[in-house]
Amino acid sequence: MQRSNLNALSVHLLTASGAVLSMLAMLAAVEERWSLMFFWLVIALVVDGVDGPLARRFDVRRNWPTYDGVLMDLIIDYLTYVFIPAYALFKSGLLPGWTGWLAIIAIVYGSVIYFADTRMKTRDNSFAGFPACWNMVVLVLFAIKPNFWLILVIVVGLTIAMFTNMKFIHPVRTARWRAISLPMAAAWVLFAIWAVAVRFHPQSWALWGLVVTSAWLMFAGAAQQLLPRHATDPGGRTD
Repeated sequence: MQRSNLNALSVHLLTASGAVLSMLAMLAAVEERWSLMFFWLVIALVVDGVDGPLARRFDVRRNWPTYDGVLMDLIIDYLTYVFIPAYALFKSGLLPGWTGWLAIIAIVYGSVIYFADTRMKTRDNSFAGFPACWNMVVLVLFAIKPNFWLILVIVVGLTIAMFTNMKFIHPVRTARWRAISLPMAAAWVLFAIWAVAVRFHPQSWALWGLVVTSAWLMFAGAAQQLLPRHATDPGGRTD
């Protein structure tokens, strides 16, 4: 086996480790050990953040085409980005009664349709519509614990946003403002780990860090649409 083949296989195996992390997160969620669940989900997010650049660097499609890394990534992303966070939101009690049912159905149903949309990526490697990063949204909701009506509005609003042309950046692949977006994403991960470590203590500065970094990651794409580089913004859906 050539070194290039071994490197490509190693990237696939790294991606596949997300399945183990999702199982660990689900086991913690069933026991309602939310801090531990989010710890595993954050680790899975980090893995998802690094395996893409590695896959492109080692050209996995050419050097190990037997495995479909994109398909593998989508399966794991649905578990760690959507399914487990939706379960946690439902079981946590943050949304009582019918509001919990509405939220969980909207999240899992809307997200699976979004994941299957071939137009989800834009020409500048951003996302067209909210990219179903419910793992990040739900973690912040656990941290700040807003009124359940506000949670419901956020969930419904972001579900609708998945099917709009509103732009959301990819902090690694979106070149514009990456010098800010990439550190913001790294800071979000650090604040998330901090918040998890203190079990979402309401007086922790980690909560403010999550709010600030989340705001950038959420709205930077829309700001780019309002302030396009050229007369035609390159952030629309690709067909």
